[in-house]
Amino acid sequence: MKKLLIHMLVGFASQAWGQPVPGSMDVHWNDGAPDCAATPQNPLQVHAYEPQTFILRQSPCAHFEGNFIYLLVGTDKALLIDTGAVPDLEQMPLATRVLELLPDQGASKIPLIVAHSHGHLDHCAGDPQFASLSSVRVVPTELEGMQSFFGFGEWPNGIARLDLGGRTVHVIPAPGHHPGHLVFYDDRTQLLFSGDFLLPGRLLIDDAAGYYESAIRIVDFLRNRPVTYVLGGHIELDADGQPYPHGSQHHPNERRLELARDDLSALPAALEDFNGFYARHANFILSNPIHNLLALAVSAVATVALIAWGLTRLLRRRR
Repeated sequence: MKKLLIHMLVGFASQAWGQPVPGSMDVHWNDGAPDCAATPQNPLQVHAYEPQTFILRQSPCAHFEGNFIYLLVGTDKALLIDTGAVPDLEQMPLATRVLELLPDQGASKIPLIVAHSHGHLDHCAGDPQFASLSSVRVVPTELEGMQSFFGFGEWPNGIARLDLGGRTVHVIPAPGHHPGHLVFYDDRTQLLFSGDFLLPGRLLIDDAAGYYESAIRIVDFLRNRPVTYVLGGHIELDADGQPYPHGSQHHPNERRLELARDDLSALPAALEDFNGFYARHANFILSNPIHNLLALAVSAVATVALIAWGLTRLLRRRR
């Protein structure tokens, strides 16, 4: 009976929301190199998930973060989510490539909105490449400007909507990693673009209570909505679930980019049980860098104190 009910609910959701436009994740991402100087790399890889949805990966040799950037194209306008970690156009021809992917509208390209999952520099360093381009609107990264653009009232409550023309993108507040973090849900593909909020790697927690509330908010929003994949901003784990060293420009045997709805569903409980320092889960790691640094500092002080105490006792015995 329980299985039948689940099948009925899934069927109802599919009828209510329709089938997503199918896409392909059959791609091997540029995983950098052991010696980037000796191994020339294409700085930017472009994968067409489907004809109007593009995934761009910045090579780890161009910047160790190896950012993923997403371009969603509607009939009237397009949305770029994040601009990555490299500002220089010659080193990282992001704006040039994005403009090439945009369809023409008369003598120019369709308007482009450049938004961000959040304001950390590795997700917005490429903004200057778009600043002077016509028909491009760059959403501010600071909280007040971002809220104003999307029309958020009582942050972090409410869901904003972007109509790209035949394609609606829902913009969901998700503070916890960053005070102004956003997650984007695309009705066309039923993809969830999660930035650094959820990815195959380290989920760095700035505000544990806020992170938990955001996870609950997103799970609730998606309760009756299908999710094809959850696509984050980085890959930081190998296929065996081991994290790459911080700053590594080579990611051999990378884990796949895409996460599943089950990973999102598991996040609230994982956050609720989080010990405040570090916790490994199947496809992600919870970590609070500030708490970890404080613990390391306390440990270092305790070690120095213990050594000093031992030396003092030794000197007293020799007198």
